[in-house]
Amino acid sequence: MRDPDADDARASSTAAERESLGGPGPAAETTPADTDAAAAARDRSAAAEKVKAFPATPGVYLMKDAAGRVIYVGKAKNLRARAGSYFLKAAAEDRRTADLVAEIRDIDFLEAESEVDALLLESRLVKDVQPRFNSDLKDDKTFPYLQITTHEDYPRVEFTRTPRRKGVKLYGPFTSAGSLRGAIVVLQRIFKFRTCTLDIDADDERWRWFRPCLLASIGQCTAPCNLRISKDEYRRDIGRLKTFLDGGKRRLLDDMRAEMLEASRTLEFERAARLRDEIRLLETLAERGDLEEHVQPEVFLVDPKKGLAGLAKVLGLAGPPRVIEGVDIAHLAGNETVASLVQFIDGLPFKPGYKRYRIRTVEGIDDFRSIHEVVSRRFARLVRDGAPLPDVFLVDGGKGQLGAALEAVESLGVAAPCIISLAKREEEVFVPGRSEPLRLSRDSYSLRLLEYVRDEAHRFAQHYHHLLRGKRVVED
Repeated sequence: MRDPDADDARASSTAAERESLGGPGPAAETTPADTDAAAAARDRSAAAEKVKAFPATPGVYLMKDAAGRVIYVGKAKNLRARAGSYFLKAAAEDRRTADLVAEIRDIDFLEAESEVDALLLESRLVKDVQPRFNSDLKDDKTFPYLQITTHEDYPRVEFTRTPRRKGVKLYGPFTSAGSLRGAIVVLQRIFKFRTCTLDIDADDERWRWFRPCLLASIGQCTAPCNLRISKDEYRRDIGRLKTFLDGGKRRLLDDMRAEMLEASRTLEFERAARLRDEIRLLETLAERGDLEEHVQPEVFLVDPKKGLAGLAKVLGLAGPPRVIEGVDIAHLAGNETVASLVQFIDGLPFKPGYKRYRIRTVEGIDDFRSIHEVVSRRFARLVRDGAPLPDVFLVDGGKGQLGAALEAVESLGVAAPCIISLAKREEEVFVPGRSEPLRLSRDSYSLRLLEYVRDEAHRFAQHYHHLLRGKRVVED
């Protein structure tokens, strides 16, 4: 017969042993908050596992809360890597993402054919769904838009943070200013629209005598400023751009292929060839590289129009210069010399026009001879290609550097454009035919613009210098 008192004693002893060994004692009381936290942790863990199966391709990801609502939309050039970063410890601790991460319970994605397509898809979804954590994008004065004017004979495409209320077609808001700027450069190579601020009248024949900027020479603009394209043809190109921006890429490609075949049938071979090239560029958008690589540098302290007008006045030019080029020299460990050339169009940097040079004919450090070589190579190439010369050519340095540049151009038998130099110490401007430099006001827009061209050339030269130095270290 069992002794109840002995059973009670054994039970007490077992409980005490469990407690002394760290085992579970009596069940702890749980609260609804504990249950919710555990469920949230499980959901986030499941979402993190789900991301591991995402493709490493461009697209958009959609974060969802406990109720299944989309709370955030983001774009990525690599969906798996970008979405997965939200489930790292750093994201939960970062003040910019902590609140979002705490509410994530699920995640989905939509693939895109390229980073440009992903950027546009993200913008459309943000506008349609209006996720809570994207809500700040409703602020027109903070976030960027792509703006197409509609009231002009030749509509222009613009990046803006302050969109107009009338006379424009708006796309956006976009989450990344850099990506949007890069996308505009990429799309301009396909649809060849203008981004300048000229007021072009299609019925004014005087525009036929206007000299287009370099964008026309490199095939990135159809030069409506020179009336090289009819109003109807140009608007057809803008219509194609709108179709693409509205998400109709596949329909657009079908229409363009049909139009190309029709142009070939009617023996319009030039038009057919252009359509063929545009189709190819659209089909290979995914090969355009990182959009940030195409970003144009921003001007913060320079008013381009005032800077150009000021340069025309102080340099005695017939009108504001359209194209400015600047060169700078950098030395690699005293043994190798490199040079950079930057290009500004209408007072703004134009990255596709940037060039790098490795000096071939100069041993050691000799800036004068290095400048002579670079200027000779640059102008010889422009003449050989039949391309227009820059309106202003800026050399970093003083009187000696200016003399070397002038001598190089004269040796080619070329009618030299306006060639000047800018000396760093006193910011003096040296011009041909003057023994004394020009001393512009430090606050003048014209000097600010020249300094910006010079500093951008220096930055670009130093970047090349570092690239080569890194390669040499690797090789050694």
